[in-house]
Amino acid sequence: MNNKSPINKKRPMSAREMALEILTRVEQDKSYSNLLLNQMLQKHPLERADAGLVTEIVYGTIQHLNTIDYYLNSFVAKGLKKLEPWVRSLLRLSLYQVVYLERIPDHAIVNEAVNIAKIKGHQGISGMVNGVLRNVIRQKDQLKLPTDLPPAGRISLQYSHPKWMVARWIKQFGEPTTELICAANNSSPSTSARVNTLKFTPAEMLAAMQLEGIEARASKLAPDGIIMEHAGNLAFTRWFGEGSITVQDESSMLVAEAVNPQPGMRVLDCCAAPGGKTTHLAEKMKDTGSIVACDIHEHKIALIREQANRLQLKSIETVFSDAIDLSKHYEAESFDCILLDAPCSGLGVIRRKPDLKWAKQEQEIAAICIIQRSLLNAVHSLLKPGGILVYSTCTMEYTENQGMVKQFIELQPQFSLEAFPNDQLAEISADSATIGMLQILPHQYNSDGFFIARMRKKQA
Repeated sequence: MNNKSPINKKRPMSAREMALEILTRVEQDKSYSNLLLNQMLQKHPLERADAGLVTEIVYGTIQHLNTIDYYLNSFVAKGLKKLEPWVRSLLRLSLYQVVYLERIPDHAIVNEAVNIAKIKGHQGISGMVNGVLRNVIRQKDQLKLPTDLPPAGRISLQYSHPKWMVARWIKQFGEPTTELICAANNSSPSTSARVNTLKFTPAEMLAAMQLEGIEARASKLAPDGIIMEHAGNLAFTRWFGEGSITVQDESSMLVAEAVNPQPGMRVLDCCAAPGGKTTHLAEKMKDTGSIVACDIHEHKIALIREQANRLQLKSIETVFSDAIDLSKHYEAESFDCILLDAPCSGLGVIRRKPDLKWAKQEQEIAAICIIQRSLLNAVHSLLKPGGILVYSTCTMEYTENQGMVKQFIELQPQFSLEAFPNDQLAEISADSATIGMLQILPHQYNSDGFFIARMRKKQA
């Protein structure tokens, strides 16, 4: 049987069929759930309620995968691993609805799953799916997790995170904070946007949105940010199309605040795609001076240009290059500010990309650190004496963050950490152990986990 074949192209795809297709491809092809979900919804438009159900089932099933599999394994005689991928995904998404979505009647969940199994499989599979789910429903009140596990095992199973990841966080942050991080990763991300301050102040944009009935408020974290409730996809709004806002997480907005570039400066953004931070830098510079936006992926250079064009920004020059090679193209000490938003493990954005926690392997972190170290060593010579170097990642991993910066400064003593210039940033970072370094955890502001370090190069 071809596991990747579409369910049935002759009739509209139901919400659960779409969820099944996405979950199966995420597991088999290592597709990104958020990208695949958007593609499927564009290709097979659904009513708003059904689109919301698909989104909830896909993200919820992936978020709670560990726990779902723990429960299912006691009901599947041969074990989940023996099943075809689509059958495994069908049982997972069905159990997710039974256990986590109280508003959907159990009989409706079973009937839909059995019908899908009949379409995609045969009588034996549909019978097995029916039997497993009916047993789950009969014993739903007895579905319990073990209470005698060590901390890493307990948190891993209760909050559905890989055990190695939980163990690392316990070592770094302690058990209570690790539990808060994992719980936050399983919650819904906020909808946030950055106001283009060349066109509107945040207060003006808030007033405009509220006039049109959108529930919006100012970000407590980012000066240029606003948070919206029930706003839908902001990329389809008039404000986005006209270049008045950019969809961006609050934590990510703090990076340009840390760089604090001034009008007329020459700035280098080393790993710039898709351009959110680049365009924020340009807005803060009032679109004067110049920004060199570099990226190693040629197809992503187009994304930076699209952002710049949408926001009507003229100061951004895009460059297709590995950041390690930039010193071959630009003179030493030729930039006033450098931003290195480095490739990283991405463990701070699990809330938005839940499949990431299952795709990552612990050994990858050491390899990523080698790349980060190489990038820092390659670009720092391009900074003028007295200039600012900001290093940032979207992870909470010490070796990629504080450890990386401390090692860099030890090897390059002409650099030193400097307090953040923005009052809001300085207040947020007040609890950090070291001035000039900021670690945001996902549970603190309902934003992405993020790290930012601000360093100044000493005058000659």
